[in-house]
Amino acid sequence: MSRWISKVLAMLALNAIVLGGLAHASVVITGTRVIFPGASREVSVKLDNDGKAPALVQAWMDTGNEKAAPESIKVPFVLTPSIFRLDPGKGQTLRMVYTGEPLPADKESLFWLNVLEIPPKARSDDGTNKIQLAFRSRIKVMYRPAGLPGSAEDAPKQLRWEIVHRDGTKGYELAVSNPSSYVVNLGSVELEAAGRKHEIEPQYVPAKDSIYFPIPGLTTVPANGATVTYSSIDDWGLIRPATPAQVISNGTLH
Repeated sequence: MSRWISKVLAMLALNAIVLGGLAHASVVITGTRVIFPGASREVSVKLDNDGKAPALVQAWMDTGNEKAAPESIKVPFVLTPSIFRLDPGKGQTLRMVYTGEPLPADKESLFWLNVLEIPPKARSDDGTNKIQLAFRSRIKVMYRPAGLPGSAEDAPKQLRWEIVHRDGTKGYELAVSNPSSYVVNLGSVELEAAGRKHEIEPQYVPAKDSIYFPIPGLTTVPANGATVTYSSIDDWGLIRPATPAQVISNGTLH
């Protein structure tokens, strides 16, 4: 595929993110995430065209930058086929092959699978203008080395929560640390501090890493402590019951 075509498809993918709420994609991915066992050389991902028209499909992987053009991304996986036609009512299996390039052996590595659907050219027999939309679906791929300690099911319970103020930032933040070897996908996060509840946009917490959530409206460290209630999403895309946890207030981090 030429570099020009790849750039066009990447641009259409970004348009799909903006306009995706106006309609629905016809090409759907089976499952909401992919677990790639470290002991396996490849896994399969099923796609289906539930629409009434054929679609041109491009598939690629990225490392977290959703705006990166496909030809500029380097990942230790090969997807086949990477571009194909998918007729209505038909399915296609993607082969995701690990190339063997070194990845951390003590924790999961996170990648993303992108599936871009480009519909056939819109016909305007009645002389009216028609909008043609491309759609991009993007799901997580967790590469899970063999022999990791603990389990993905228990990882959410190990999260540590703190209210902090980091140098160079405005206001206070909710820091969450993940000491486990597994990526934790959060479904919901609610902080109760200083008599107020703060709804926080859930994200994911990489293995053996931390992330920070801004807390709008919190101007002081709560004198009586704080609690956070959060849910997580398991390997099958199911939301696990919400869990309450105490929050530590550490003041300023340098």
